[in-house]
Amino acid sequence: MTVTVRTYEEKDLTEMVAIWNEVVEEGTAFPQEEFLTIPAGAEFFASQTYSAVAEDTDHGRVVGLYILHPNNIGRCGHICNASYAVSSAARGMRIGEKLVMDCLEQGRRFGFGVLQFNAVVASNLRARRLYEKLGFCRLGTIPGGFRMNDGRYEDICPYYYDLRDGFGGADKEK
Repeated sequence: MTVTVRTYEEKDLTEMVAIWNEVVEEGTAFPQEEFLTIPAGAEFFASQTYSAVAEDTDHGRVVGLYILHPNNIGRCGHICNASYAVSSAARGMRIGEKLVMDCLEQGRRFGFGVLQFNAVVASNLRARRLYEKLGFCRLGTIPGGFRMNDGRYEDICPYYYDLRDGFGGADKEK
């Protein structure tokens, strides 16, 4: 499979909404509980600082996506946040890595200084391993910070990446 990460287009919305809703339905990664409709998805993806898709160019289909947006305002407006979604049929093919790498570039391009993930679910080991491999710094643990689809609470692990020098936060002197 040849995968290209690119800016989303209106023609991608049906597949983007389907992938987003798949992750929401799984209830193990996104805080959202409501599904997107096509009109709501069009508004949602357009309202982000940047929205991208991972396209399987061999088959002309979207297999993943991400959104990038400010994490806060004002004095913390230089910190961005992102969410990633890969279709269940395409997981394990390093698509998430391509999405995160592109997101780091786009974060810099849009002038953000830090990329922060507020709520990485502790059991989302694939994501956590990827972030750590790419140089993200874990900020600790928030006990019971995420309500799983089955109603139990699981810890979350916030992470950040310093976009100003590209070396993440883990190796910086304190």
